[in-house]
This record gives sequence, C-alpha cells and structure tokens, in this order.
Amino acid sequence: MWEQRDETLNFQQKHDVEIIKEQKRVEVENEIRLQIDELMREELMNLKLVVDQQAKKGKKGKHEKKKKGAKKSKKKKGEKDLTPDRTLESLCEELVQAGILKSYPLTNLKDFIGDYSYLGTTFQQMNIENMPSLFDVRRVITEFCILPLGSQVVHENAPLIKSVLITGPRGCGKKMLLHAICTETGALFFDLTAANIYGKYPGKSGLKMMLHIIFKVACLLPPAVVYIGNCEKMFQKKIPKTDQTDPKRLKKLLPKFVKGLKSVNRVLLIGTTREPYNAEVKPLCSLYQKILFIPHPDYSSRFLLWPHLIIMYGGKVSDALDLSSLSKITDGYTPGDMTIVVKSVLTKKRIEQLNKNPLLASEFVPSLAKIVPVIKELETFKIWYAKTPLGKKRAKRGKENEDKKQAKGKIDKKKKKK
Repeated sequence: MWEQRDETLNFQQKHDVEIIKEQKRVEVENEIRLQIDELMREELMNLKLVVDQQAKKGKKGKHEKKKKGAKKSKKKKGEKDLTPDRTLESLCEELVQAGILKSYPLTNLKDFIGDYSYLGTTFQQMNIENMPSLFDVRRVITEFCILPLGSQVVHENAPLIKSVLITGPRGCGKKMLLHAICTETGALFFDLTAANIYGKYPGKSGLKMMLHIIFKVACLLPPAVVYIGNCEKMFQKKIPKTDQTDPKRLKKLLPKFVKGLKSVNRVLLIGTTREPYNAEVKPLCSLYQKILFIPHPDYSSRFLLWPHLIIMYGGKVSDALDLSSLSKITDGYTPGDMTIVVKSVLTKKRIEQLNKNPLLASEFVPSLAKIVPVIKELETFKIWYAKTPLGKKRAKRGKENEDKKQAKGKIDKKKKKK
C-alpha cells in the first residue's frame, strides 16, 4: 500500500482521507445492501398480494361480469393501441422522417432578459391595471412548464397543467420561451403546426394514427412538448382562401388526446399566437388551460436589454452611451425590434471603429424610426383578454374592490359629519 506513495512532503504524517473513505465505503455498502434486500422483500410481498387479489377478482360470477361488461368494453375501446406490433424506435424514426419530431436550438431561460416591475404596488394602490413584467413571465413559465415537466414528483403532486397558450405581439419572445422550456427540461419536441403537418397522414384515419403515434411516443419518452404555432387559426371563423394548410384539421381530435393525459404523463401542449383575438374565445380557452401574455418590456427591462444585446452583437457599452434615454424613447418596442435595431447599427465597419468612436444613443434613432411600436396592438390584446374566463374573473374582482372602497368612503364621510 505504501510502496508507491510519495511521503516526502508529509512531514506531520497526517492521515490519508482517501484510504479512510475506501474503508468506510465498504461498511456503508454492506449496511445499504441489507436495507435494500429488506425493501425488495417487502416489495415482492406486496406484488404477490396484488396478484392474489387480481386472481380472486377473476373468479367472480358471470352475473357480475355482465353488469360490468359495457363499461369494460368502452374502456378498452378508448385505450386501443393502434400500433401494438411497432417498436418505439421505429415510431420515433417515422416521426423524424415526417418532420414532426424535431431538434430545437438550445436556449437557456436566463437568456430571456427581464427585470421586476418596481411600480407594481404603486399602480395597484392607484387602481391602475398593471401589466406583468418580463421577469414575471419568466417566473410563471418556470412554475407552469419547466418544474412540472422536469420533475415527475412535481408533476404528480402539483395541479395538473396539460396545455399552455403563450401569446403576445411580434418579437416578444414566444419562440424563445418555447425553446427554453424544451432545453431546460430536455424534452422531446413535436411540431404540430398546420404548415408542418400539411399533406402528412391524410384522411381522418391518418390523422388519428398521427396523433396516436405522437402521444404514445411522448408518454413513453417523457418529458415531451407538443407545439402548435399560429394556434388561433384552429378556431378561426373564416380561414383566408390563400391559406391552404387546413389549420382546422386538429380541431376535433386533438382535445380528446389532450384530455386523456394523466398526472403520470409529463406531456405539455404549447400553443403560440400573436393574433388570439381572431379565434373564438370559448373553444380556444377550453383547449388551453393557462394563457400567458407576454407584454412589451417596461423601462427596467429595456435598461437591461440594451447593454445585453449590444454586447451580444459585438458592441461595447461605454459612458458615452446614454442607456437611460435610450430605454425611455423605446417604450412600446419589443425585444425583437430592439434586436433588429442593434444588428442594423453594429455593422462590421462600425464594430472596428468602436475603440476610437464609442457608441451613442443617437445612432439607434434612425433605425427605431422605421419600426412601428406595438402600443395600439396591446390595446387589442387587452380587449381580447377581458373576454377570457380569467379576464372576466379579474374584472369582477376589480369591481368588487371598487364597490368596497366606495362603501367605505361613504361610511367615513358620515363619521366626519357626526
């Protein structure tokens, strides 16, 4: 043991931690092995009891079987496996070749830049409707999507969320959040966007087979995300004649498959749209349990976004760059708009000149002037959101709070008069 060891620098002859670890490891392994053996015996006994109970149930009378016959037949019909002879590998290969099971760009949730809403409490006290900040969006995405998908324990014990709708104006980061959810959880990504499945698995039987294979693979290889882009078209009253992708194809069958998901299935349906107001509210809200609206960034978020984007695309942030003014004048612009502006300003030639001529806020103004802010679009979103079940609840709660304040004000006036 000591022949190959160099003890020239060990003057105090201290103990060797690794040798002690090896000795203790053997002791711990022996103790754990005994505990595992005991647990395995208990599990075997439980399995035997279950088998015995099932055998007893199988010996019940014919009369009892007839009563339950109808229910059993229905259950079997609903759970019928359309691909009993197919291997999981062959099903995955088929979906990959069809372009439904896809790879996605690795995106971390921390890259979705956003700050707290520092004026949230102030707005509430003034009875002003406060829009969520980008930090709030990131927190909700973690709670609703990433934690349940990433942990089987959380998924089984937390309230079951089967579907989420992510909506917001152009360039707000819907796709980025989608890819972040998949990256953070290591999920499989199934693309059911109308344009992607157009011409694939034709007919009603083909559509049923496609959804069966997707949800079978998703349940067997969790976690999994089933994605539908421009999902409002599925529930749109009138489809433009120019759109030949048949977006209403999934309208009847998809809700049935989503409804069949249980707490043990770490599968999440995610829809994204920038025009939810074009769809019928009731069927859209019945398919998607949660609606996450991504607003344009507030001042604090823009103040973080500008230096982040400038550095990302090869620029440098110096004292000459007035970030505060730049953040103020870009109210109503989305992160996507800001990215376009930064790319247009930071050309290869401009990056080479940064050491001599640092960036100025005025350089971004011409590019910003070419982009229309999303302020008017946000008003349309607010009107639509007020029609959703959650929007109605918020409006009702706000009215109740207002009535309470008015009643309290009347009581206070009467007291002052006395």
